[in-house]
Amino acid sequence: MWVGEQAALRETVERVADCNVPGKPASSGGKRPIARRTRVWPDGQGCRLPATKSGPACDRGAIAVPRLTVIDAIELARPDDWHVHLRDGELLRAVVGHTARQFGRAIVMPNLRPAVVTVADALAYRDRILGALAPGVDFQPLMTLYLTPGTTTADVEAAVRAPHVHAIKFYPAGATTHAEAGVPDVLACSQVLRAMQHHGLPLLCHGESIDPHVDVFDREATFVRETLPRLIDAYPGLRIVLEHVTTAEGVAAVEAAPENVAATITAHHLAYDRNAMFAGGLRPHMYCLPVLKRAHHRAELVRAATSGSSKFFLGTDSAPHLRGAKEASCGCAGIFTAHAALEFYAGTFASVGALDRLEQFASRAGAEFYGLPVASERVRLGREAWTVPAKYDVGDGELVPLGAGESLPWRLLV
Repeated sequence: MWVGEQAALRETVERVADCNVPGKPASSGGKRPIARRTRVWPDGQGCRLPATKSGPACDRGAIAVPRLTVIDAIELARPDDWHVHLRDGELLRAVVGHTARQFGRAIVMPNLRPAVVTVADALAYRDRILGALAPGVDFQPLMTLYLTPGTTTADVEAAVRAPHVHAIKFYPAGATTHAEAGVPDVLACSQVLRAMQHHGLPLLCHGESIDPHVDVFDREATFVRETLPRLIDAYPGLRIVLEHVTTAEGVAAVEAAPENVAATITAHHLAYDRNAMFAGGLRPHMYCLPVLKRAHHRAELVRAATSGSSKFFLGTDSAPHLRGAKEASCGCAGIFTAHAALEFYAGTFASVGALDRLEQFASRAGAEFYGLPVASERVRLGREAWTVPAKYDVGDGELVPLGAGESLPWRLLV
């Protein structure tokens, strides 16, 4: 069962239309107008709730509950992915086509080995990405630099001049995959941060504490409580993205911050809570950083993503690792979602009846934050059940995608 399906049903039952409800004053003529609500179900099926003891059917023959309608297809401006890991070499060649099929542009993470630390590094990596695409594919990789203790104001100025570099990424040292070259304390990079603020170059934050005494499930909440406010106070004009936000505390911090502070939200953090990592045993392909959180955090992420706020936008954090690196005594963090990212997002938005806000989240808010035009091309998603492949072959290895072997109710129609 799709995560959130039961909650959506429960919400629908609780929010019964106000029609001939006993104990409430009626409008003119002794009858209430029929309240009609569109509800979209994540399993692809419409539903009509049974009559209850709330009262007789309305005069038009409707029962006193929301009227449920199934939406079979939606169209939106071609979305962008504002946070993706494309890797390099053979793995890059295996995964970039999935992202290019789903999205027109993508902010590409710089945590390679060696890291992408200069404009020259970024442009060379961009050439490798474009070279890995099939002929005729229209996809724009938007490059980033990796913030290290050696990053200088000259690097910032070079990034600003380079049309293909769009941000600098902050990894707390050792916080996640290939984060060893990061900085222990971002506030120690004062000259670089001032230059970024001056030039309007965004800082993309992996927002987790690296204090070893902080519980893994509390690392984001600790960062947004102890570090993010100091960063905002010290550099009030700095454009900041709290990447892959996962907690209610992170959502609240972004909502309370100035308009130059935003956040990306992943498909997997919207669809799953931390129980998914332990369902029937340890599930290495559900392990990512930041880790999945409790159900109430997931509910806040869904609320934020579907709110229509320009502060929250799509960022898959699709992070591929081969099966051998995941199913190991010390498995790598990262979930590969690029194969079906839009389908997962559509399922979540449908589960709360918010498909009309998917375009704002997926196609508009991120482009607005980065000062880029919204795509003129349109894409369609249809209610068409399909089965996610159990694996994708990558040379002699295998890549296990999110939802491997499972049926999804939405499909990108191309």
